[in-house]
Amino acid sequence: MESQIATYHDAELILKLYELRREEVLRKARHWLIFEFNPKTAEEFLAFAQGNDTPQHAYFRQVISYWEMASTLVLHGAVKADLFLDSNGEGIFIFAKFHVFREAIQAKTGRPFMRHTAQLIDRYPAAKDIFNAILKSIQARTS
Repeated sequence: MESQIATYHDAELILKLYELRREEVLRKARHWLIFEFNPKTAEEFLAFAQGNDTPQHAYFRQVISYWEMASTLVLHGAVKADLFLDSNGEGIFIFAKFHVFREAIQAKTGRPFMRHTAQLIDRYPAAKDIFNAILKSIQARTS
């Protein structure tokens, strides 16, 4: 991974991302997406994700866009990848949770699901290791 030492700016950005995660609505949204939203099929996932005017749909959009934004900051060098990955695995967990639906989502919508998170996983071996460990754990629980 990166060999440069993180800067004060990197640390500030990591702390800001943590502070944003603690915001009350985002905290509720994250809890809902991680623990309560459990579609069984790609069709069920897509039916929900493609829109309805409910608080849960807003939660879905808020959490996905938060983690995509955070991944984008890493991909563009605004924060060191190693520092980010040492303290932020939740976005990778969410990607892994819905990974089984990824091809169907892209086929239906023409857009890759969580593309920046996917790029982060592809670019950084540590992110790939986190993803593989989470995917293995998810698969073990669902088997």
